[in-house]
Amino acid sequence: MVAVIQCTDRVGLVAAIANVMAINGMNILSMREHVELGSSMFFSRLELSGEAAADIITTQLQQVLPTDAIVQVNPLPQKRIAVLVTKEYHCLGDILLRHHFNTLGASVQCVIGNHALLGDICGRFGIPFHHVPHDGIGKEQFEQNLLTTLLAYQFDYIVLAKFMRILSPAFTAHFPLRIINIHHSFLPAFIGASPYKQAFDRGVKLIGATAHYVTSDLDEGPIIAQQIIPVNHNFTAKDMVHAGREIETAVLARALSLLLADRVFVHNNKTIVFE
Repeated sequence: MVAVIQCTDRVGLVAAIANVMAINGMNILSMREHVELGSSMFFSRLELSGEAAADIITTQLQQVLPTDAIVQVNPLPQKRIAVLVTKEYHCLGDILLRHHFNTLGASVQCVIGNHALLGDICGRFGIPFHHVPHDGIGKEQFEQNLLTTLLAYQFDYIVLAKFMRILSPAFTAHFPLRIINIHHSFLPAFIGASPYKQAFDRGVKLIGATAHYVTSDLDEGPIIAQQIIPVNHNFTAKDMVHAGREIETAVLARALSLLLADRVFVHNNKTIVFE
């Protein structure tokens, strides 16, 4: 069982939480906590063992914590995700492989692509694929078609696995802090089109990738995970693309593993991540 807590900080919170667990015969296997000093917000994640019901633990925690407390107690549920793609396969392939071997931490409910190219690989893994084209129609109609297709499924998160379309604020408003993107750059540098060409032209010595929440501000959502790798003068732009795909896959996988294990808290426009 995992409990995640977010509330205003005050003296005695850890003791109050531990007391609730002791009263209910729950053993605390792990407890991580963090206080944002600027805003006096308290964040905690606990791994527990015992027989108490999740709803009882939740109620009792809410009774002893500040009134603004957000408490979630989950018996390690299997999350569900929907995946949006365009043509690039590397991130999707990694997700499908992890799903197949039950190491993803979630079940893939569907894959939706604005091109039909990746339908075949989804079929090989037995995952429903829907082609929702964007050609010849306006953005509003495309997003309505996308929304209609998505809402036929139940999911906790939408994963943009190299989905190369900018989603409007009206669309993202349907899923606040539930859309995750892998960005082909170490944000905030080299955003926009052809990032590897920009990096190549600039002569950079490091390239990276960023997994973040999607918000109404393009590429400005809270960052979950980032990673960089060194490059040098021997790298061509094509070499950078290949290296970039490897790091994109790794960073998205890392971000999903943290998110799906309830290790990520969002506060304002930043994250607290208990790795």
